[in-house]
Amino acid sequence: MTLPKTADTFDQLFQEHKKLIQRTNSPLPSSNGIFQRYEHPIITAAHAPIHWRYDLYEETNPHGLERIGINATFNAAAIKWKDKYVLAVRVEGSDRKSFFAFAESLNGIDNFKFWERPLLLPQNKDEDINAYDMRLVRHEDGYIYGIFCTEKKDPNAPNGDTSSAIANAGIIRSKDLENWERLPDLISNSNQQRNVTLHPEFVNGKYAVYTRPQDGFIDTGAGGGIGLGFLEKMEHPQVMDEVIINPKKYHTVYELKNGQGPSPLKTKDGWLHLAHGVRNTAAGLRYVLYMFMTDLNDIQKVIHQPGGYVLAPNDAEIIGDVGNVLFSNGWIADDDGKVFVYYASSDTRTHVATSTIDILIDYCKNTPEDKLYSNGSVETILELIERNKGLY
Repeated sequence: MTLPKTADTFDQLFQEHKKLIQRTNSPLPSSNGIFQRYEHPIITAAHAPIHWRYDLYEETNPHGLERIGINATFNAAAIKWKDKYVLAVRVEGSDRKSFFAFAESLNGIDNFKFWERPLLLPQNKDEDINAYDMRLVRHEDGYIYGIFCTEKKDPNAPNGDTSSAIANAGIIRSKDLENWERLPDLISNSNQQRNVTLHPEFVNGKYAVYTRPQDGFIDTGAGGGIGLGFLEKMEHPQVMDEVIINPKKYHTVYELKNGQGPSPLKTKDGWLHLAHGVRNTAAGLRYVLYMFMTDLNDIQKVIHQPGGYVLAPNDAEIIGDVGNVLFSNGWIADDDGKVFVYYASSDTRTHVATSTIDILIDYCKNTPEDKLYSNGSVETILELIERNKGLY
């Protein structure tokens, strides 16, 4: 067998990569009127730069082999920065370690390109074994905060148990997205904390954080739900007065567990929240996205909560590394009211869906709530049928 020349192999790789990066992303023809999906994922493992994966020197890589494999690119934080749509993507290597890498686009829909280098995350004394699912928050104190899940092996796991883990919220901050300061990890009364993000404004002079307290790494335990707590200062991030503002409920899309997605968006009618809900099925856990709104002046008061999910995996999204999952921890609202939701499917790739602030407010305020029993669902349909008489 004659192998191709290394230079020719790399030239072809770069050409294919450039073609992928520059691919146009068209809206899909079908839409529920709430969100517009798009034809292609915006970031996949193949979007990872060639120079991250290949040794480009012929002397040390004469056969042109990939040296460092990328398994998935998903669960991306999002921020508008210098008129660009910037994502902090969770990149998972073939070694199963996750790290963060920034990618940017001029239009937020396609042509996302990774920055030259992934982020070398600043460490505390107790180093992160794995880090993932960042939320980026521009706070009124002048900093941009990156709050992420820091995972370590459970020191109390029995001998031979090499999978039990402890998760907590790690915190970094920056003023330029390039130079990051590591702060202490979140201090709370919970055994585990995941899906933590920061409210973008002070509340009565304090920092407000959305939490998801859990008894175990997977098991939510007796508690569970989206919590709200307060911090006196970020340099000593100890949660006080933590309460559950959006609990899990039996036989709903958030029956097993639920968690805040990105930080909420401020509107004239209240704070828009995007969250994920999880239920158990015979095929395993199913993750979907749902929404609710909280009061503008009392952020722990839920004022609207549409029943069911707003986004669930479609046929092209349901298969992946961990199937039947949609997850979002990043969205951007432009000044004109357009909203870009960055979501991942099946722990494999990143997508975008677009909407507007007005549409999302309409959806939250005017979509019927879940009545929590089957006849209640039918009653809701019958009410709509009655209202629509003479129009069909």
